Parts: sequence; structure tokens; C-alpha cells
Amino acid sequence: MIAMARYTQDKEELTQQKAKKFNLWLGMIGMFMMFAALSSGFIVYTAGGADRGIKTLLPDAFIYSTVLIVVSSVTMQMAYAAAKRTAFGRQKLLLLVTIALGIGFFAMQVHAWGVLSDRGVVFVNSNASQSFIYVFTGMHLAHIIAGLAVLARALVGRIRNIPQVNNVFRMDLAALFWHFLGILWIYIYVFLLLNQ
Repeated sequence: MIAMARYTQDKEELTQQKAKKFNLWLGMIGMFMMFAALSSGFIVYTAGGADRGIKTLLPDAFIYSTVLIVVSSVTMQMAYAAAKRTAFGRQKLLLLVTIALGIGFFAMQVHAWGVLSDRGVVFVNSNASQSFIYVFTGMHLAHIIAGLAVLARALVGRIRNIPQVNNVFRMDLAALFWHFLGILWIYIYVFLLLNQ
């Protein structure tokens, strides 16, 4: 009787985990489609005239933030591997490093906005192509905040010593989402570079 109850509980937990992972995939597909739509809007707008386009160099801060997010993706993967090996001290340390790198990425993006503003590229202006820089990076930063919350939840779960199966599942979702955000930023940066 106890074994049957445990089997039922495990089956329900597995079903819930599959549903959560499926929802994450749906969310990421939705985010990708949103950025694809923004890219299309940018392309259509800039094709409307020779006076349109970014017409400024992108700040070097974008290069530094790219390095930060790539390194944070590596540390996140290492934290996930540590979780699977039950190296909990290493997992916590690497999660903290990943969160710090994510905060650094955020700060570098805000700094880039300051550089753009100093160059006269402001959010509201007659050239919407330049406004797109703020839209792309601002929307990505909103997702970075969500990613940092997911990382913090994984860290809190480890601190509270949640069961290992739940720990690995949280780390799996966190790693998947964080890697997606890194790939998304690289897409945005390359897209903006090719259109500057």
C-alpha cells in the first residue's frame, strides 16, 4: 500500500516536471518569436529610406556584456554538472558566480545605454532605428531579470536542501533558460552589428 502511494506520488511529480519544462519551452519559443518580429519590424523600417538606420557605432560595453553572458553560461553549466554529481558546495558557489556575472551583464547594458545617450542616440527620436536598440536590449534585460530570479530560486532551493531530484530539475530548468538568454543576446548583438 505504501509502495503504491509512493509510486503514484512519483508519477504525479514526474508529470508536473514534464509540464513545467514544456511550459518553459513554450515561453522560450514565444520570446524568440517576439524578437523575430522586432527584427522584421526593424528590417522593414530601415528599408523605407536611406536616412534610416542605426547610423552610430555600438558601444564597446556590448562586447563586454557578451563576454560576461558567455562566461556566465559556462559557469551555469558547471553548476548544473555539480548538482548532478551532488557537489553541493561547488553548485552553490558556481550559482553565485553565475548570478554575479548576470548582474554584471545587466550593469554593462545600462552603461551602454548611457554611452548611447551621450552620443545623442536617445530612445525617442526621429530615427526609430536607433530606438530599436533600446527596445531590443530593454526587452532582453527584462528577460535577464526573470533569469536571475530563476537562478536565485535554484540557489535558495539548494540552501534549503531540497530533495536531490528537485534540485537537479530546478538546475536543469535554470540552465536551459540561462543558455537561451545567452544565445538570444548573441543573436541581438550580431543583428545590431550587421545593421549599424
